[in-house]
Amino acid sequence: MSEADTKAASPPEEAKDERVRQISPLRKALVRPELGSICGVILVFVFFFLIARDSGMFSPEGIQNWTVVSAQFAIIAVGACLLMIAGEFDLSVGSMIGFSGIIIAMMSVTYEQPMWLSIIVAFAIAMGIGWLNGFLVIRTGLPSFIVTLAFLYILRGLTIFLARVTTNKTIIGGVRDAAEGDWLAAIFGGKILTGFFQWLADNGLIDKFVAGNRAGEPVVDGVPMLVVWAIGLIIFGHILLTRTRFGNWIFASGGDAQAARYSGVPVNRVKILMFMFTAFCATVFATCQVMEFGSAAADRGVLKEFEAIISVVIGGALLTGGYGSVIGAALGALIFGVVQQGLFFAGVESSLFRVFLGVILLLAVILNTYIRRSITGER
Repeated sequence: MSEADTKAASPPEEAKDERVRQISPLRKALVRPELGSICGVILVFVFFFLIARDSGMFSPEGIQNWTVVSAQFAIIAVGACLLMIAGEFDLSVGSMIGFSGIIIAMMSVTYEQPMWLSIIVAFAIAMGIGWLNGFLVIRTGLPSFIVTLAFLYILRGLTIFLARVTTNKTIIGGVRDAAEGDWLAAIFGGKILTGFFQWLADNGLIDKFVAGNRAGEPVVDGVPMLVVWAIGLIIFGHILLTRTRFGNWIFASGGDAQAARYSGVPVNRVKILMFMFTAFCATVFATCQVMEFGSAAADRGVLKEFEAIISVVIGGALLTGGYGSVIGAALGALIFGVVQQGLFFAGVESSLFRVFLGVILLLAVILNTYIRRSITGER
């Protein structure tokens, strides 16, 4: 075969379509939702390693402290993230935490019902309220900000009312005794890998208590179920959002709800389910907290809704919906937990944590606005 025939037989080089906008690797990295939170995590860890490494922050006990706090933020941030990507907000999350906790304590302690039944009823009521939030938003056309702000006050007032009417107090104790031996309570209030941590202590890899009733036991005796729930919800939320058709519906519902409806996406159902999932996450948080403290208080969960939203915004979600990442929200929660505990270990005034929240929120919104304009080409 001649050279000319060879050239003729070989497939022509694929021509580039000049109408297709070429995106540089740097630009691809900049539009990733997790970019800001990844940078934030690195900076936060480096900062506190430099100023607080000798205070015990990175000892097994210190790591457990900020891990548990981060897990608390992460649990409610996962629900808030999916709902915000769907284009809605839920400001009743904090009140839902206090309300669900009181329901569990009131049923199990005051009315002496089985703990497993109390937990199930709390979840059912909370998710029913989540459904009602979504239903009202869809049917009335009111902004979710207004509807859930109303429920923030309704639930907080109802929580205090129920606690006072049934016990004449706003704190109900005795939950730990009521939960003794209950199979469902152990899923929220127990620990896993206790044998493994005992083995670590026996081999000198972590410290033991040397005095008191716990002498010989490891200072870190297991992984709290709250952390397990946080990891499980993060994995579930990430897979749901990135690997399923329903995840595509969530993005579509928040990006352009009307266009999504024309494409056959059940936008109303998606939004209502996301309100219910947010309520579910809040109740998980409440149940773990009640089991940990052995009591429920009507004022628990105050400002948690804003902390969840800030975690999601730090994680790269747009306030306008249609864009975000569960992994980013989880990293935002990790930043919160590390900073909150890091300030304590560093001996810094704890009130500065609120200052940090305001500053990081402002910076995150500015960054996310830049990313949105980069994606849409707006000026």
